[in-house]
Amino acid sequence: MIVVTSVMQTAVSWLAALSYAALALGHARMSALPRRWLAIGAWLLHALALLLMWLQPEPRLGFAVAISITMWLATTVYAVEVRLLPELRVHWAMALLAALAVLLAWWFPGKPHTGLSTFLAPLHSALGFASYALLGMAALHGWQMQRAERAMRDAQPTSGDLPLLALERLTFRFLHLGFALLSATLVVGIGFSESLFGVAWRADHKTLLSVLGWVVFATLIVGRAALGWRGRVAMRMLYGGLTLLVLGYIGSRFVLEVLLQR
Repeated sequence: MIVVTSVMQTAVSWLAALSYAALALGHARMSALPRRWLAIGAWLLHALALLLMWLQPEPRLGFAVAISITMWLATTVYAVEVRLLPELRVHWAMALLAALAVLLAWWFPGKPHTGLSTFLAPLHSALGFASYALLGMAALHGWQMQRAERAMRDAQPTSGDLPLLALERLTFRFLHLGFALLSATLVVGIGFSESLFGVAWRADHKTLLSVLGWVVFATLIVGRAALGWRGRVAMRMLYGGLTLLVLGYIGSRFVLEVLLQR
């Protein structure tokens, strides 16, 4: 049973990655209907690859699996957003990033997950992955906003993009949602550390960097509301806060799993 599940997970992971790659590299030559079905197929295969990983006798949740889950959530949110806002440009590079995330999770699944059998463990993980995805979407829209600003300054056409103010609203809506979920993640992780991990709370690198990221986002939100922060300063803070989060969770796990082999 273990071999069958492992072989299935490998096959599905590669099919998902190849589907994403075909979508990213060949979308310009496809008509709308095949492109849509290929996108749906890649998305479903990605979800199945993650599910099969958890159906194995020893479920794993390494740094690469965390990246894959976050990327799947981000592509889900963006796909819904594009359907609701047809004027929003589809960035096919996301499909290529999703392909890399699937293969990375297959190659570095991590060690068996040893979380305690409490509902707080999946809640903590779900809140964390969702907050990463939403904050990543905020960064994506912030990048789109900066690109639109440069195009306006250089008097270049911006067809296929939302208006600048609409992109700004989306950026901060995703920031507020992601910040709310990140706050809930930290409350659950710090407040119920002993139930989650079997040890009393301690200020490790992951927690400290995550809290610093939370402080950066909180400062940005307050600064925008009270002082009208926007533009380059706001985007630098957004990127900086997201970098701290990535270093805190994914970075620390990468060091432990790949560099230190723990």
